[in-house]
Amino acid sequence: MSAALDRPLTLAILGAGARGAGYADIAATRPGIARVVAVAEPRDLVRKAFATKHRVAPDHTFGHWRDLLERPRIADVAVIAVPDAEHVAVAVALADLGYQILLEKPIATTEADCEAIAEARRRNGTAMAVAHVMRYTPYSVKLKQLIREGGIGDIVALQHLEPVGYYHFAHSFVRGNWRREDESSPLLLAKSCHDIDWITDVVGRTVARVSSFGSLTHFRPERAPEGATDRCLTCPLQDTCQYSATTLYRGGLRNGGTKQYFARIMAEGDLSEEGVSAALAHGPYGRCVYHSDNDVVDHQVVNLEFDDGATASFTLAAFTPLENRHTKVFGTRGQLTGDGRFIEIYDFHTETRTVHDTSLDGSSAAEGHAGGDEAMFNAFLDALHRGRPELIVSGIETSLASHRVVFAAERARKNRTVVEM
Repeated sequence: MSAALDRPLTLAILGAGARGAGYADIAATRPGIARVVAVAEPRDLVRKAFATKHRVAPDHTFGHWRDLLERPRIADVAVIAVPDAEHVAVAVALADLGYQILLEKPIATTEADCEAIAEARRRNGTAMAVAHVMRYTPYSVKLKQLIREGGIGDIVALQHLEPVGYYHFAHSFVRGNWRREDESSPLLLAKSCHDIDWITDVVGRTVARVSSFGSLTHFRPERAPEGATDRCLTCPLQDTCQYSATTLYRGGLRNGGTKQYFARIMAEGDLSEEGVSAALAHGPYGRCVYHSDNDVVDHQVVNLEFDDGATASFTLAAFTPLENRHTKVFGTRGQLTGDGRFIEIYDFHTETRTVHDTSLDGSSAAEGHAGGDEAMFNAFLDALHRGRPELIVSGIETSLASHRVVFAAERARKNRTVVEM
């Protein structure tokens, strides 16, 4: 990583979907630090809208990231937000061209591909961060500070729950891009490599042994209610089914929030009644959750034993409200309980409870990763622009270590065994 710059960093955004566009919008608020100069995006309307918004020149606007790779390096930084299965090809090529890289999680869909990306960074000496945004939230920073200061003594055990949310799961992991392992990755990698990474960061020790259990229990053809059809739009149960696509996406038109975010994805940006209806009739997001082609698990538990004997248990569940993660950390002097915003410390000696509110604006921790997206991206920009590599706390080597735990957990689940790390 070079010394501080006296000009803005130039950014190439590869994938102008929700993640890539979100990072570009953050960069636009800091014109003295970073400037978007290139975009690669296969969807014509999305690419054109992005290029217009960020004033990207036509000769730096590409229909596919492979087209960008045919040029010599045209920016300081590449933000990789393309489909997970494409990460290894694009990341290795960009590193070899000399780009500094921000890589959306997961690093890649296989352990060998993750290793290949890390090796490309090593041989090129490039800066490479993974978007493990949970490490950067004010909540996580405060939680680790309290533990480091001895607020609960030594960590003996940790319990962590990721409640995915029933309609989020139906959107992303039954109807959406991450519904099949062969087209994306296992659910634990696609959704919860964040959480495994966060757990290992909080405990601060090396994982020694891993076990895991989980399966696709509910979203299967044999669980379909009597009378259910292949598409919600024509289904007589569409107004009573809790997983109804018509209720979810038309509700997003009226109510905004997370449901509107999902409606924008399913209708490819056309938030009109006509656009949503067409997507319900013909697109993948209009399918019945019991008659899709999904195969990823809908619930999973992972058990970790660390090298000092501490343990952690992680639960991933589709069947919850859309709310934030819940964590308990059990120490020798007290217990920490957190929900992504509030952190409660119970002291065994004084039998008192102290609560810390880590919200910056009073919003729910489930909104926008509790400030993690912005904090992570700004830390990455500042690390490069100011020549301060220590600001990146999710570098490729650290992230690779936690990804190895995820792959070990999947081997343990599929082979019904305990994996020694």
